[in-house]
Amino acid sequence: MLKRVSLMTVVFVLGLTTLALAADAGSEKGMGLQFFIYSAVAAGFGIAIAAFGCGIGQGMAVRGAVEGIARNPDASGKVTVTMLIGLAMIESLAIYALVIALILIYANPVSKAIQGFVGLAG
Repeated sequence: MLKRVSLMTVVFVLGLTTLALAADAGSEKGMGLQFFIYSAVAAGFGIAIAAFGCGIGQGMAVRGAVEGIARNPDASGKVTVTMLIGLAMIESLAIYALVIALILIYANPVSKAIQGFVGLAG
């Protein structure tokens, strides 16, 4: 099941890249805006996938810790500390995805031109 899901994910991502790279040869005018829109969509998909994966990982970690504590209540201190460290590591992956999404949106090479076009540049 996991191989089928990861294969479907790869096919989906590769399908999106064909849409992002497909452009007319003579349409240089709207290329900056399209690049910005594709970057914003990619950032949204990236953070959504990261949040979904981290949520599942955290749920599995908590489930395993609760099952371990239920089987051996004397080890609850060690299991809880280990679980919290693992949850922090999992959450750091979501934070990395957020940082990359923010870079895609705000450190975009055409963001100044888009801000000027919209009227936000001073």
